[in-house]
Amino acid sequence: MESIYRYFVQPQVDTNTDTIIGYELLMKEHTPEGWRLPKSFSAIDPEITADLLIKTTKVLSDKVRRLSVNVSREQLMTTSISKAIIESQNLIYPTKLVVELTEDESPKQYSVKEVQSKLKYFLDQGIQISIDDVGTGINLFHNIIDLLPFASELKFALQNFSKKFIDKSMQQKIHFWHAMSREYGLRLIVEGIEDKEDHKLSDKMGVNLKQGYYYSKPQLLKLPHDCYLY
Repeated sequence: MESIYRYFVQPQVDTNTDTIIGYELLMKEHTPEGWRLPKSFSAIDPEITADLLIKTTKVLSDKVRRLSVNVSREQLMTTSISKAIIESQNLIYPTKLVVELTEDESPKQYSVKEVQSKLKYFLDQGIQISIDDVGTGINLFHNIIDLLPFASELKFALQNFSKKFIDKSMQQKIHFWHAMSREYGLRLIVEGIEDKEDHKLSDKMGVNLKQGYYYSKPQLLKLPHDCYLY
């Protein structure tokens, strides 16, 4: 039986203005146990990912000014997905599509120049680049410093760490990435804001762009004719 995938959407908020500035698209797989994260994103047929991205962004395009989609380096270099990203941007204009370059390892190693070339290609098509999950996986600072001139955004995920936000070492990490965002003129989004205490602490640290369960859990985005699934 063919697997079924859909995107769940989670808002990104500006707490200074109390507005939704964008939605992140989070892919899940329909299983007998319910919707779950795929065991391997790289194992999904790129054509399926491409088709779903186009259909999803088309539905959401008139609802928000930015849509963010997670893309690994492997997917970045996959022709069908690359074409779908550009087609999606053309379909949803003037809404901006933001490619979030994830921290995931790829089966094949790509050089910095190869990644830079593809990011520049996307930039030339009006697509924005976000470096996702900074400070973890292969998105450690020394690995992404040469990609920062191509980026519009950094994302720091609190949920990627075992320590709580209140821990001083976690706050030091955010101070570092906040400083990098200012140095390079980038947006900084802190995700994983789970409760009122996280919300207040992030405000105190001068972070106003946020994402997390405190504002909204990811919600399933139904596509036309999807009623048979539920």
